[in-house]
This record gives sequence, C-alpha cells and structure tokens, in this order.
Amino acid sequence: MVKEGYYFGVPPLALGGVSYLLHWYAAAAVLVFLALFIFSFFRDPERVIPSEPGAVVSPGDGRVVVVTDEENAGRPGKRVSIFLAVWNVHVNRSPATGTIAKLEYRPGKFLAAMRERASLENEQNVFTLSTDAGEMVFKQIAGLIARRVVSWKKAGEKVARGERIGLVRFGSRVDVWVPKEAEILVKVGDNVNGGSSVLARWPGKRTAGKLDAASAAETGANLTAAGKRS
Repeated sequence: MVKEGYYFGVPPLALGGVSYLLHWYAAAAVLVFLALFIFSFFRDPERVIPSEPGAVVSPGDGRVVVVTDEENAGRPGKRVSIFLAVWNVHVNRSPATGTIAKLEYRPGKFLAAMRERASLENEQNVFTLSTDAGEMVFKQIAGLIARRVVSWKKAGEKVARGERIGLVRFGSRVDVWVPKEAEILVKVGDNVNGGSSVLARWPGKRTAGKLDAASAAETGANLTAAGKRS
C-alpha cells in the first residue's frame, strides 16, 4: 500500500474504534468499512514487467474504453484510453523506458472519466516520454470522484518500463498516445493491468537495427548451409 493510504485510512479507522467504545456500533461499522475500502484502494501490488523489446505496457489497471486514430502536435498516431473504476489499483506506471522530456499539469473539469471529453477537459498530468523509438505521450486524468492527480516524477527523470510514476485518487482515466507506426494489441472492452499488460508493440530504432542485423546474419548462415549441402 502506498503511504497516502495511511493518511486517508487511519482517521476513519481510529474514529471507528472510538465509536465502538462508545457503543455506537452502526457508526463504528460504517467507519471501519470505509477505512478498509480506503486501504484497499491504495493497494500497490507487485507486477511482472514484460521484457519483450518494443512492448508498451498499460499505465494503469482498468478497462479499455477508447482505441482511436488521433493526431498529437501534428503527428498522426493512435490513442488508447483506460477507465479506472474505484475498485481498480490506482498506482500508475510508465508505459515504456525513457526520459520524461516534459511534464505538464493542466487544471480542468471533473467530468465522469468514462466520457470522451474527459481526455481534453479534465484535470490531468501530461507526460511526454522520450524513448528509443521516439516520443510518446501518456496522461493521468482526474474523474468525477477523483479530484487529485499525483505525479511522483518530474521532467528530466529517467524511468523504466512499468516503473511507478504516481496515482490518481478515487476513480480516473489514463491515456496513452503512440505514433501510427506502433501496432495496437488491445481493443475496446479489454481489461488490463498496469505495468504488465501490453497495449502496443513499438520497437525502438536500436532494437529494430539489432533485429535486422540478426535476421541478416541468420539469412547468411542459412545460405551458407544451403551452399554446403549443394
């Protein structure tokens, strides 16, 4: 559990204990239930991070609600939006390895995170991540109940694929934008886990170069073997 869970969960738990001692059993039950819900909300399970080259992982737990073509700064690409319900894990993770080239906080509305307009109009943190393949963008977006987007990182920091980067409190949305060259591997309705579910495949230039070299070497070896057999 992240430390924010103690800040929000301990007070109702303590009040529940006091209510029980005062024989206010109904109030005690409600307060203890609330504390347990908060502790569950701020849980932070370990995840197995994929090692596959070019894998773009989900920045959060939830359900894919949008997969669409979208331009970003004039560049054609694709956006995947994921809705995080109150029962999902709300710790967010970096979708890829790279350097945070830019981190912009945008104040805004608190529309229901399921709504399409939430991607543009709601309060959000916008991360521009520089990777071996190029720049990608992902967002932490507040929702109707979520009123705070929290980043644990700042511009200029290096992050690893699946590394924890922040959280959004009590229901939210995360967006990932990748250039058109990326291959999207999920569809609307899919359930994903932050850090472990692969949203897209986008091999970096270095990775692609290594793969081409390996393919060329393998082809050469096969031709040599074939020549010897003939």
